[in-house]
Amino acid sequence: MHRVVALVRPVQSTFELGCAAEIFGTARAGIPQYYEFEVCTETPGPVPTSAGYSMAVTRGLSALASADTVLIPGWAPVEAPLSARLRRALLRAHDRGARLVTICSGVFALARTGLLDGRSATTHWARAEQLRQEFPRIRVEPDVLYVDHGDVATSAGAGAGIDLCLHLVRNDHGAAHAALVARHMVMPPHRDGGQAQYAPPPPPADALDGLLEWAGTHLATPLSVGDMAAHLTVSPRTLARRFTDQLNTSPGAWLLSRRIAAARILLEETDLPVEAIAARVGLTSAVNLRRRFRAQVGTTPGAYRRAFRVS
Repeated sequence: MHRVVALVRPVQSTFELGCAAEIFGTARAGIPQYYEFEVCTETPGPVPTSAGYSMAVTRGLSALASADTVLIPGWAPVEAPLSARLRRALLRAHDRGARLVTICSGVFALARTGLLDGRSATTHWARAEQLRQEFPRIRVEPDVLYVDHGDVATSAGAGAGIDLCLHLVRNDHGAAHAALVARHMVMPPHRDGGQAQYAPPPPPADALDGLLEWAGTHLATPLSVGDMAAHLTVSPRTLARRFTDQLNTSPGAWLLSRRIAAARILLEETDLPVEAIAARVGLTSAVNLRRRFRAQVGTTPGAYRRAFRVS
């Protein structure tokens, strides 16, 4: 039996812990139970949670000594230091072969062990820049759902933690078993780690003198970078410089991302065929939309619609 031990701390996110408990610790009729799930904390006793109640945790760090997977379901506040005692316990677990896994902000705890130095990792997009600045030796990937190196794995926001946990089940016991667990949870059975996170921060409303709002209303037209420059009465070179200064991207890259964002909404909220969506967002053909969508999002329009269609 594979032992999964979740390491919690005050104030513990109930949702992030619940993601792990649902997949590794919930017995379901007709589904083989391959995991034992346990919770521990550095100082056993009442642990306050983000839901306003405390949970009684009786196991201390000694539980990590026999864990096959150590899971850190969030770390709040992210600035909280890692005690020397806890750091030693995590490193000892890793040295003897335990898999160390984090959900969302839990990566900040794992980063303080040094085990992510020189490697890629992810976290919620809102914390990605903070992670990059605090731990410059980590290659932060802010646009993916999860990163799995085998011995260490990190996920984006809390919902992506479910994707990572199902991915680990798939690796441990096969796609059929993971799909069965996902079906009981009424979840998509598989989202690749390389898929983009689905909630990028919006640009400032007044960025570039209203150009972004104007361009957004003209996506169905063959809008070009030259057209955007002409709208502001500047040269394409000046426009490119302003995009870099204000949005840290190029006009062409922004325009494509805006078209893909519009396609996502149509895939989620309408039954329009892919060909019609491509025309509405200015990508001209279903073939072009599929190619651009996969490059930007990491999956196909059809797979995205099946996972995120609003009923």
